[in-house]
Amino acid sequence: MTPSSATQAYRAARDLLISTREDRARAEAEFSWPDVGDSFNWAIDWFDVIARGNHGRALVIVEEDGSRTERSFDELARRSDALGTWLAELGVARGDAVMLMLDNQVELWESMLALLKLGAVIAPTTTAVGGSDLIDRLDRAEIRHVIVAAADTHKFAHAPGDYTRIAVGAGAAAGWRDLAEGLAGEAAPLPHPGTASTDPQLRYFTSGTTSRPKLVEHSQVSYPVGHLSTMYWLGLRPGDVHMAISSPGWAKHAWSNFFAPWIAEATVFVYNYGRFDAAALLRVLREERVTTFCAPPTVWRMIIQLDLGAGPGDLRETVSAGEPLNPEVIEQVRRGWGRVIRDGYGQTEMTAVVANPPGADMRDGSMGRPLPGAPVVLIDPIGGLPAEEGEICLDLSTRPVFLMSGYVADPERNAEATRGGYYHTGDVASRDAEGHITYIGRTDDVFKASDYKISPFELESVLVEHPAVVEAAVVPAPDPLRLAVPKAYISLAAGYPRNDETARSILAYARERLAPFQRLRRIEFFELPKTISGKIRRVELREREEAAARGEVTCVEWRDSEFPELRGITQVS
Repeated sequence: MTPSSATQAYRAARDLLISTREDRARAEAEFSWPDVGDSFNWAIDWFDVIARGNHGRALVIVEEDGSRTERSFDELARRSDALGTWLAELGVARGDAVMLMLDNQVELWESMLALLKLGAVIAPTTTAVGGSDLIDRLDRAEIRHVIVAAADTHKFAHAPGDYTRIAVGAGAAAGWRDLAEGLAGEAAPLPHPGTASTDPQLRYFTSGTTSRPKLVEHSQVSYPVGHLSTMYWLGLRPGDVHMAISSPGWAKHAWSNFFAPWIAEATVFVYNYGRFDAAALLRVLREERVTTFCAPPTVWRMIIQLDLGAGPGDLRETVSAGEPLNPEVIEQVRRGWGRVIRDGYGQTEMTAVVANPPGADMRDGSMGRPLPGAPVVLIDPIGGLPAEEGEICLDLSTRPVFLMSGYVADPERNAEATRGGYYHTGDVASRDAEGHITYIGRTDDVFKASDYKISPFELESVLVEHPAVVEAAVVPAPDPLRLAVPKAYISLAAGYPRNDETARSILAYARERLAPFQRLRRIEFFELPKTISGKIRRVELREREEAAARGEVTCVEWRDSEFPELRGITQVS
């Protein structure tokens, strides 16, 4: 296949970022977003170009029992042609919205490529969705076709709509076509569908931590071109074996298990398991010679409970994403493996925009600095002007290529998100003199106690260092004297009882490590409410505290005032 001018521009930008992966100054000076023209289709203009005739491993999936599935780049190009041809015969056309609801199985990647080649609009959906949530998503995303695991077809029995039903695997309900039909033979390469660069390509529902999930739409370039920044942050290069702990249906899966690795011509490696086992994960990571690894903080916290003496194997890059990582975890991996976990920041609405790329001058606890081509500014929420502490925003004077097209059918939310010439993320951060950006919290999560601003993340970072604490969520508890006081909802580690001694130990630990104005006043041992993507729903905890203040809910909590012996404990300098 002859590379188009779009492909050439794309490759040049990619190659520059790979060559400057440890030279931030040069990357910032020389990088610019590639102009791919008015018509672009990533699956044809990029993937097929690098894939045809390329027998290197593109995808490796290892199961818990040791069985494995592998596909070369060339196999994925050919199989997605066959599947795309069959889907077109079923009526899937350019612009059609297709719900893709599969786990980490090879058909997920084959379907993604096939649908992209047709110019369809993919709506990746977690398999955890069902009932009214599923009906809502079918309706709001304007779904015309669904591709779903056979085991989940029953969820659609009461989901109205005239949509094509396609199942993967045996045991589908009656009336479903078998995706295997589309992979049974060979087909000619699919032609370019003529997608405009501004055409929709992806629709993602956000995790909905504080409100009804938003429906984000991305164009043919916002993720495919924008994820050049994610590739740069991850430190990927051709030939790498990249492993990311991420669930299908969420944007991070597309970030690290689809676009970024294949932009770099790296192998996507997936390890499937029923119950998470950190020791098994490390064994597989070493055996499969994984070179780059990205995992959420929860996984990293489990990994550091193990003996890291066996070393990191072939790991060159260690990365964390999803939520800010506590400095203590970074330090333990540094001591055990000699590797630095590099944090980064982005949203479903965009690609990576702030990060610590390889070789960065890091500050533990900091997300890093703006990535090349990312017009990140901190805006004072009151004055609306740039500040050293404020909301993380994007300057829209030149609209960033990596930013979403918008929220689907939601003009009010679009206007709110782009007010004042900035895209507003809803996250608050601070910046030091060298430009390192440190996360403070969601604008909805930060609160005042005794007129001091409290960042829940700062308190939670201290709490999770206590051996009894697996997870913590700090929210304001109404207080007649101080208006509000910090209260922590805590998920306890195995073996620690919910009693006075555990509470006293945690409160004492926090007092030694927090400033007096940050002092934790109350704790409650509680099963933390989460979204289906695993993020803590602090909004539910805040509402619970408000209900408790009205006498509608009874909380079994411990207060620092119950332990007079704590009064002599102060922050250790």
